[in-house]
Order: sequence, then C-alpha cells, then structure tokens
Amino acid sequence: MASLDRSLIAGLLVFEGMTTADLDRIVGQAKSMRIARDQPVFEQEQEAHSFFLLLDGHVRVVKSTPDGHEVTVRYISPGELMGIAYALGRTTYPANAIAAVDCVVLAWPSHLWPTFAASFPSFSANTYKAVGTRLQDAHARVTEMATEQVDQRVAHALLKLVKQTGKKTVEGILIDFPISRQDIAEMTGTTLHTVSRLLSAWEDQGLVKSGRQKVTVVEPHRLLLIAEGRAEKS
Repeated sequence: MASLDRSLIAGLLVFEGMTTADLDRIVGQAKSMRIARDQPVFEQEQEAHSFFLLLDGHVRVVKSTPDGHEVTVRYISPGELMGIAYALGRTTYPANAIAAVDCVVLAWPSHLWPTFAASFPSFSANTYKAVGTRLQDAHARVTEMATEQVDQRVAHALLKLVKQTGKKTVEGILIDFPISRQDIAEMTGTTLHTVSRLLSAWEDQGLVKSGRQKVTVVEPHRLLLIAEGRAEKS
C-alpha cells in the first residue's frame, strides 16, 4: 500500500506543535479506512484494538444502557480522535461509534498508544486536553438534564450541532449531516413525540426548518434565547 501523506494530519489541533519528522512517523504507522454510512467504526465493550482519527464525515457516538436503551452521547467531526480507550485506562470501547455518513478514518493499533504518548509530548498533551473538553461537555449535559426544561435542552443541542458542523445555506445554517428527530430525542433525554412537537412549533415560528434527517436553524439568536430561558412565553 502506498504510504500516507503527512498533509492528511498537518494542521489538526491534536498534532499542533509537532515536527514534520514526527508527523511522518505517526502517519507512517496509520492505515486509511473507509466506513460506509450506518456501519460501526467500533462497538461498545469490544476489545479496543485500534484508535482512530476522523478525516472526513461525521460519526455518532451511542451508549447502550443495560436495559437496552440507546443514548446519543455526541457527534465526532473531522480532525477529532476517537476510540482512545487506552487514554482513559480502558481496554474496551466505552460506547458505539456509528458512521452518520460515509467516512474516512485513519487507524492505529492501540498498542502504539503508550509509545505515541511517551515519544510525542505535544500529541499527548493535546489529546488529554481534548478528553478534558469532552468531560466538560458531558458535565454540562448532566447539568442541563437536571436543571433545564426540555425546550431549552433541545435548543442547546441544535445550537451545539450548528457550531460544530453548521453549513451556511440560503435558508439558514444547516446541520451538515443526517440527523433524525429520534437522534435529537436521545441527545436530550426526551421523547420523539416531544422533539417533533417542538420542531413543528419552531417551524411555524420561523426558527428552524426540518425534514427527514435534516435540520436547518433559521434564527439562531432566537433559538439561543430559548436555550437560555429568556424567550417570551406566548
């Protein structure tokens, strides 16, 4: 197989501060993989044989509960690492990672993680910084679940996805991957019926436009007022 080009990873935050020689060493040990939409990158409690960098596409991280429910934890965007179980002191993956669209990833064997962490201090520091950000996001979600009304939680989720993947269109800011109302319900700890009711109401008010697995935010400022609990009640 032809060797991979360092330009695939140069400029990404996780590799910030690394020399070209170090980047060549890292990318030279990676394998490029294509993951079709709706296929798993890895599965919960499976042995963590590899860790991954998403180059193109979007990946949905889903946690399965003991009673059979699924919770969408977050979405991974291009440039982010995933499957870094060894960085968390685990030997198995803590959740499922499902391709939301056709994806391209780089994969490294997990046994290389300690070597990477020891040999490339900036890579290690950048990775743990990303882990810390994800933990902060998780704590914020727990707080939202405990303290916010469901309309605030849904508004927050849409705004976060817009910030993460938003694409400007003539209609507004499109969440740039397929996302269903059920996905939003799982992200916000509510029901499909409630999300459908809210999105329909917000469409009538001109805040969003939605279709099958498609959401466009038309009025982000008004949605922010709802998220912050400052919207006028009709």
